[in-house]
Amino acid sequence: MIIDWKQIASNIYEEIKKEVSWMKTKPTLGVILVWENSPSLRYINEKKKWAEYLWINFELKIFKDNITEEEILSQIEYFNNNESISWYMVQLPLPNHINEKKLIASISPKKDVDGFHPENVWKVLIWDTSWFVSCTPAWIMNIFKSIWENLEWKVVTVIGKSNIVWKPLVALLMNAWATVISCNSKTKNTSEHTLRSDIVIVATWIPQLLKENMLKKWSTIIDVWFTVIDGKIHWDTDFENIEKAWHTITPVPGWVWALTVAMLMSNTLQAEQLK
Repeated sequence: MIIDWKQIASNIYEEIKKEVSWMKTKPTLGVILVWENSPSLRYINEKKKWAEYLWINFELKIFKDNITEEEILSQIEYFNNNESISWYMVQLPLPNHINEKKLIASISPKKDVDGFHPENVWKVLIWDTSWFVSCTPAWIMNIFKSIWENLEWKVVTVIGKSNIVWKPLVALLMNAWATVISCNSKTKNTSEHTLRSDIVIVATWIPQLLKENMLKKWSTIIDVWFTVIDGKIHWDTDFENIEKAWHTITPVPGWVWALTVAMLMSNTLQAEQLK
């Protein structure tokens, strides 16, 4: 069975639009774009489209990829101090001469729409729900809420090793009382763990790492990302064979950005409400 992400996203968007319609001052989402590569531009266009649909103001600052780190830091300082901007983000990836960690740390934690600032990541780890989490882990948890009342007794294997998805997601699952197994691309005999898991989440950027014979019956699979080889998209799972075997799985391609943007807009609204 394929998870109906469109209905999940639609519910999120309609609730946001209703909330925004009642607000005298509309939220504003700021975005800093440095490297105009194709995936980033597509992602930015999706954000702009949905912000306009939801009556959320959208302020985009585009810079050439030869911009200095000091110039970007100056723009970040402007967004930090601009009270009209609810939240903002720096679109990743960045050019090699820019220190990504330094830039993320310079973003005000109270305006960090991506949830990448160390202070916000730390809050997730210590079970502090006073702020928000990064968008990808947030929509994964949102999917689970649409399927089950809670995650108690669920065994979940997370395959990956990233600050953006893996670390906050493992913490969120633990906080939700799931039994969590953390694997990565160097884990030996990964199937020993996945074969006893109710849920498998894979975000490794390794084509078709997860096969149908690595899963127990009726499990739920979340495939987070893909790799492009010779112009062709390869997802982390063997989607066709897994879906045929009656597992519940996220559809590929086309859905990851949509739900990420939905959570981004949700975070922007909540940030405005907490001002």
